[in-house]
Amino acid sequence: MLLLTLMTTMTCNMEAQRGTDFRYTDETFADIQMLRYRVDGFENLTLRQKTYIYYLSEAALHGRDILFDQNGRYNLRLRRAFEAIYTGWKGNRESKDFRAFAEYIKRFWFSSGLHHHYGCEKFVPGFSAEWFRQALQSVWQQNNLQSLCLATCAKGAPDGELSAEAACERFYQEVLPVIFDPAVMTMRVNQRDGDDLVLTSAENYYGEGITQAEAEQFYTQRKAPLDPQPIMTGLNSRLVRGADGLREEVWREHGLYGQSISKIIENLLLARPFADNEEQQAVIDKLVEYYRTGDLRTFDEYSILWLKETEGLVDFVNGFTETYGDPLGLKASWESIVNFKDLEATRRTETLSQHAQWFEDHSPVDPRFRKPEVRGVSAKVITAAILAGDLYPSTAIGINLPNSDWVRREHGSKSVTIANLTSAYSHASRGSGFDEEFVIDEATRQLIRQYGDVTDDLHTDLHECLGHGSGQLLPDTDPDTLGVYGSTIEEGRADLFGLYYMADPKMIELGLVPDAEAYKAHYYNYMMNGLMTQLVRIKAGGTIEEAHMRNRAFIAHWVYEHGKKDRVVELIQRNGKTYVKVNDYAALRSLFGELLGEVQRIKSEGDFIAARALVENYGVQVDAPLHQEILQRYEALHLAPYKGFINPVYTAVRDAQGQIVDVKISYSEGYDEQMLRYSRDYNDLPDVN
Repeated sequence: MLLLTLMTTMTCNMEAQRGTDFRYTDETFADIQMLRYRVDGFENLTLRQKTYIYYLSEAALHGRDILFDQNGRYNLRLRRAFEAIYTGWKGNRESKDFRAFAEYIKRFWFSSGLHHHYGCEKFVPGFSAEWFRQALQSVWQQNNLQSLCLATCAKGAPDGELSAEAACERFYQEVLPVIFDPAVMTMRVNQRDGDDLVLTSAENYYGEGITQAEAEQFYTQRKAPLDPQPIMTGLNSRLVRGADGLREEVWREHGLYGQSISKIIENLLLARPFADNEEQQAVIDKLVEYYRTGDLRTFDEYSILWLKETEGLVDFVNGFTETYGDPLGLKASWESIVNFKDLEATRRTETLSQHAQWFEDHSPVDPRFRKPEVRGVSAKVITAAILAGDLYPSTAIGINLPNSDWVRREHGSKSVTIANLTSAYSHASRGSGFDEEFVIDEATRQLIRQYGDVTDDLHTDLHECLGHGSGQLLPDTDPDTLGVYGSTIEEGRADLFGLYYMADPKMIELGLVPDAEAYKAHYYNYMMNGLMTQLVRIKAGGTIEEAHMRNRAFIAHWVYEHGKKDRVVELIQRNGKTYVKVNDYAALRSLFGELLGEVQRIKSEGDFIAARALVENYGVQVDAPLHQEILQRYEALHLAPYKGFINPVYTAVRDAQGQIVDVKISYSEGYDEQMLRYSRDYNDLPDVN
């Protein structure tokens, strides 16, 4: 998808908004604040459209188990054990151990597994191993958890020969180091240069013992030489070691994850009769074919049909999409979003897409790397109706698909900005004290208050609609050449495209910004975030691991260093606190353009060495004293650095014949309630896959 996550660190205050059962903010735990998003306009949709959204939402929620398993091979078993304790524990629920466990399971749900959703480090439990053992024993038999020891039991006594007590103890001994030993499964995705990234990552895309060299060799050998339309090799499979060597277990119906995929297919087919048009029905038919066969050529055919369907009001993404969770950037996590078009706001993105060729022709990159003809660029602003998989509870605010380079080159891409999510973030950030603490002066704060929302939305539009769709690879460049740095370079390229153009007079000409001062609000926020404030998401002593954070860091630090001689941007001290000071916004724009030219060259030529140098030198390391200062200043504000969303609840109202006569929407479900309901109603996969 080439995600754009929210750039600034948002904060929250409790407020009631437009409805007795709705509020934007909900509970806070650990480093997370839960938000709600409104689905304004749903009540005004036709019954056909509501029904379409209902079944697409059901298809989305049935993929939940897939992501848990992709994120780690113990996650499904642990989730079921944790939930049995959380709901069935009869001991003191106010004890230190249980309260720590309650926070732990909420973090586990939020991240779909044992590791932080953003930093990828394993959670440190605040409860003791002995308490966990006692709690597990107390709920084991009454909750019928015998199957959780399946993998362990297979190595010992045959199924059925272990007593409940022995099975519980065996399961406990197996998962003890997984939960409590910091040296076991330390990082879900390890990106540290020089490590074997497959062996040292805890994700479940590769079988035990498979090395990075083996995986890279396996997929290199399977690429067709000089194929002008290469499939995204390895996208929808787990690589495992069999008796005859390495092989793929494909994620498809009657294959790996087949139980969940069958449910997804069932609901896609139930949705099909209610689609907006025949083109949407063809999209569903091709997606179902892909889910049944696992054929990546079929996936490309589906992607082309999907991006060309632009007339329908309702739209959706459902499938194995983004590769951020794979240290090699090959295998895709499962995700889904169901949405409908915000017709008024879409006029803004349509303006950009209509002028896509102008932007491409005037891009500050080598003409060899520009597209001579921009094809099939479409963009819209949407209202999210449901989030699922790797888009839930933490999500993106912008989407650009498909990811296949050849499909984008020959057929174009579809971009969206998710308006109701950005609105929820905006409401939640008001009155937090964040700008007062970190923005250098009142004049700059006023600039941000006046222009911040409009320029944030514009940067998202430019990033998704035009940035990802811009440029081209040289004919002999392998799209996977940049390897582990590919996602970071691509996100940086799209960010730089947006940064460069938002200061262009064309923005005023097109009516997208009110005046020539507006872009400065976003420039300041971007530099402050990349140089300083995004560090609140990293623990003291850590390095930057996540691709979007790395891209913001390498951009901000590169332009800071290259503009230092002329003092374009400075880090200054006032009253013992560090602030960003931008002295020359025009020169800053020139530096963004210069870096865009270099990043496009790296992408177009597949220059791995230059990509590695750029990311490692500017996007990974952290200034420890500055980091400590930022953490202390942020802690004093009592804010949560991460945000996630609770989904609305859709209820189908049926007549005596079982036909849907209405679909109701509610916002009253709590976070715990939603997590437990999803585990009950969309519990499709076995404990061990």
